Amino acid sequence: MFITMEGIEGSGKTTQIAYISGYLREHGYECMVTREPGGTKIGEKIRKILLDRDHDMLDAMAELLLYTADRAQHVSEKIRPALDSGKIVLCDRFYDSTIAYQGAARGIEAATIIALGRLVLKGIAPDITFLLDLPPEAGLLRAWQEINAGGRDTSQSRFEREKMLFHKKVREGYLSLAEAEPQRIRIVDGSLPPEIVKETILEELRKFLYIKG
Repeated sequence: MFITMEGIEGSGKTTQIAYISGYLREHGYECMVTREPGGTKIGEKIRKILLDRDHDMLDAMAELLLYTADRAQHVSEKIRPALDSGKIVLCDRFYDSTIAYQGAARGIEAATIIALGRLVLKGIAPDITFLLDLPPEAGLLRAWQEINAGGRDTSQSRFEREKMLFHKKVREGYLSLAEAEPQRIRIVDGSLPPEIVKETILEELRKFLYIKG
C-alpha cells in the first residue's frame, strides 16, 4: 500500500507522517517512511539544489527535470522494492506536488508533466493521499516560525521565499486535483490543532484499511 501526504508549505505534513507511521507500526504493519525531494543519497543531493535559497534563478523546466530525476531514483531504489516486499510506503510529497508546484504555479503544461511521469512512475501511484489544506498565509507563518526557531535549515527556504501569488496557485492546484480524484485524495483541514488533524486522518485511514481488508 502506498500512502502520500501533500500540502503547501507549513501545512504540518511531517508531524502527521510521524503520527501515521506510529499508528501503523503499533498495529503490526511494516512501514517505510520517505520523502521527496530526497529519500535516497542521490535524492538528498538533488534536494539541496532544489531548496537552496540562493538558487532563485532556477529555470522552471530545470526545476521540473530535477524533481523528475529525484523521483526516478526514488521509485527505482526505494518505493518499488518496498511495495514489492509488502511494506506500506508513507511518502512526504509525491507526484501531486509536481502537478501543483511546477504545473499550477510555474505554468508548465500538464502534457509535459504527464509524459515525464509516465517515464519514471511506470504504474506506481498512491492508494490514498491526505491533502492538508489551509490558507497560504497561515502555512507560511508556521513555516517561517519553524525556520526562525532553528527547526529547519535556513539555507533551504527557496519556496518559502516565493511570492504569495505562487503559494495561492499551489493551493488551487491541489484543490483541483482533489476535486478530480475524490476517491483517492482526502482533504483535511490543516489549520486545526495537530491532535485534531491526527484524529481526522487516522479515522480516514482506519476506514481505508478496513475496506482493503
